[in-house]
Amino acid sequence: MKLTMHNVSHLEINKFLGEKIDCECGKTHYMNVDEVIIKNGAIEMLGDILKKYKYQKALVVDDSHTHKAAGEKVIELLAAQQFDYKLFVYAVDRDLVPDENALGKLLVQIEKNIDVLVVIGSGVLNDIAKFISKQTNIPMILVATAPSMDGFVSNTSALTINNLKTSVSCNLPQVIIGDLDILQKAPKRMILAGLGDMIGKYSALIDWQLSRLINNEYYCEPSAQISRDAIEKCVKSVVDTNDNADFDAAAIKNIMEGLIRTGIAMSYVGNSRPASGSEHHMSHYWEMMFLFAGKEALFHGTKVGLTSIIIANIYEWFAKEKTIDFDAAKAKIKAFNETEWTNNITGFYGKAASGIIANAKKDQRNAINMRLKRVEFIKEHFSEIIDIIKTAQKASSIESLMKKAGAPIRPQEVGIDASIVHNSVLTAHEVRERYTILNMLSDLGMLEKYAQQVDTYISTKK
Repeated sequence: MKLTMHNVSHLEINKFLGEKIDCECGKTHYMNVDEVIIKNGAIEMLGDILKKYKYQKALVVDDSHTHKAAGEKVIELLAAQQFDYKLFVYAVDRDLVPDENALGKLLVQIEKNIDVLVVIGSGVLNDIAKFISKQTNIPMILVATAPSMDGFVSNTSALTINNLKTSVSCNLPQVIIGDLDILQKAPKRMILAGLGDMIGKYSALIDWQLSRLINNEYYCEPSAQISRDAIEKCVKSVVDTNDNADFDAAAIKNIMEGLIRTGIAMSYVGNSRPASGSEHHMSHYWEMMFLFAGKEALFHGTKVGLTSIIIANIYEWFAKEKTIDFDAAKAKIKAFNETEWTNNITGFYGKAASGIIANAKKDQRNAINMRLKRVEFIKEHFSEIIDIIKTAQKASSIESLMKKAGAPIRPQEVGIDASIVHNSVLTAHEVRERYTILNMLSDLGMLEKYAQQVDTYISTKK
């Protein structure tokens, strides 16, 4: 089979898995996942799956929350089939942070005769286990407890290393079990987080197209279409649900499948481009500020839903720009002062600054000649850039969708201070090397202007 724009929208999830697929983008894609099972009662298949792969002893991993949601059921199933296992429960009263401490706690639980990790959870537990799976070469099976994020089959784990949100190479789950009976009982705020993560794909795909044009970055249209299809299925689920009502099993399945499909697109491309852009970079900045302040983390997708609205506004505002002072932009780039930039990064990022500074030196993102070259390209291709930007989803449409679902639409609704939002517009482009609308505004010397416009926007009550 060859993956094309003609057939990509018609393939079931499992058609993307377990075999090399030639793509019309010119590359061969491969997804090292054997099976995804999303249906009512799927958890009952766990014992048969373990037998199918001839595993002998499992390390069952969950936390205080997911143990109640599905961990107890997993233990009951394994005991009934007399399957050998060891249980490790992260004792948490707040959301688990995927940092060096959490990684170490799991790593020391692994004994020589453990041949499979059975992980019960979603976001953070999945990221931790995928990384440990790669480090130990022990396969993992994931029992999902909430359709809350898109990293189920992403080939990177989002970890907090040296205080910096970092994407790290990892293994993928061999099998993903999504029992709709369990997923539907997840707290609604987690389900809304999954929806928010999906909404973020709107701006991520536009950012990717911008970098494709400006930087000649690799772009795979069928992979982008996988994400577009996933977004539309999730949006339809919201549209078909009454305002603020709980989602039915069909809607939960659409959200869960959508999250996994965007993960497939990421793995096909080899990075998070089909699912993560400027909206995620802002979210990462907010997360770090909460962590440094000792505040309990917000769900990743909750933040992404909010930043998606902000980025959609930024796209709309930029599309209406009448004139850009390219000479002023070039003059500002030529006047770049490394010491001043370092001091600013230290002020914005605190404990995470050293990682940002090291990454910037490694990828030469502040190289004056490259930035000047980009500005000249933007000037020469400005109409093409505007044409791309005009295809972005309208902020009002995203707001209405999130409001209908019962999700927050302003940062202050979830305790995010206006100063954090302002600073994230100014500096979130430093979180990753990846080029987005925020990087383009930085090249053009316009970030302060847009940060002020965002200030005005978020202060407007809805």
